[in-house]
Amino acid sequence: MKFGLFGGATSRGSDVASDSQDYRKYVDYICEAEQLGFHSVFMVEHHFTGFNQVSASLTFLAYLAARTSTLRLGTAVTVLPWHNPALLAEQAATVDLLSNGRLDFGVGRGYRYSEFSGFCVPMEEAEERYAECLEVIRKAWTTEGRFSHHGKRWNYENVVFEPAPVQRPHPPLWVGAGNLEVIRTVARAGFNVLLDQLSTPEVSGQRLAAYRETVQAMGKTFNPMQVGLTRGLHMAMNAREREQQHELRAQFLDNVRKLTVNPNAAASTLAVPASPEEFRTQTEATTLIGTPDEIIERLKFIQAQGIEYVLLMDVGGSIESLRRFAREVMPAFRD
Repeated sequence: MKFGLFGGATSRGSDVASDSQDYRKYVDYICEAEQLGFHSVFMVEHHFTGFNQVSASLTFLAYLAARTSTLRLGTAVTVLPWHNPALLAEQAATVDLLSNGRLDFGVGRGYRYSEFSGFCVPMEEAEERYAECLEVIRKAWTTEGRFSHHGKRWNYENVVFEPAPVQRPHPPLWVGAGNLEVIRTVARAGFNVLLDQLSTPEVSGQRLAAYRETVQAMGKTFNPMQVGLTRGLHMAMNAREREQQHELRAQFLDNVRKLTVNPNAAASTLAVPASPEEFRTQTEATTLIGTPDEIIERLKFIQAQGIEYVLLMDVGGSIESLRRFAREVMPAFRD
């Protein structure tokens, strides 16, 4: 089993100095993870949250490319409906170039109402914008010489996008998906899949099985590293710490729920709980919470579902919990 990181820096302050400090601490956290043997970091992209989640993920990864040497650098995810595909293809290829081929390019349609509303982009346009943006990016990375594109949203005439990415034909494309048919479509397209942090291990195992079966049906070899599962990490050495971690998780999920729900429409399809009891139940069912021995047990159950690549989201980003995980949990999963 391999482990990566998932998430990004957040600010607890309201001034530039505190924001800068939190970002620097997160960089140190990631560099420490590389030294401890972690495989990757996947950086979120979020906007207009009010608590300073990472918004310019590719810029952040370009900096990390210079501070690291082995860590895979991923986006989880770059939300295509909000971006000019030409600029995005060039920026992502630049990160791949600077990192010597370590970019994992995760893409998605977006799900937070607050972000679509802020960008004045109707959510019902997300699918078509996503599809055209992805089409242009793949053309940019795979076409030899110049090409033209004329679509509904974007037009380019006789262009060549530079630089070219190091990885050929292009950096691995990762798509966040939960619906089984979408997962099968992702597999048929040759993309990797990111599974969410809110599903139970059993459901995640069913999704992995759908991906694996589709890959094998095409006569290809399934690689467990094509499927990444995100899990919240909440180290707790005693009952008091466990309660603190439950409170931290509940606050995080409540923030996600508020940013996701459209107040003028039906409830979001994102499976975010709404009551303290539901928060607690979901945390126990879907996160890595507890002592190192408890977390090992939870990870072995995840591994029994066929999942071999887990991305850890440690809300708060404690280097000490990262070290404890590497020291007391990871050895149980070394081949």
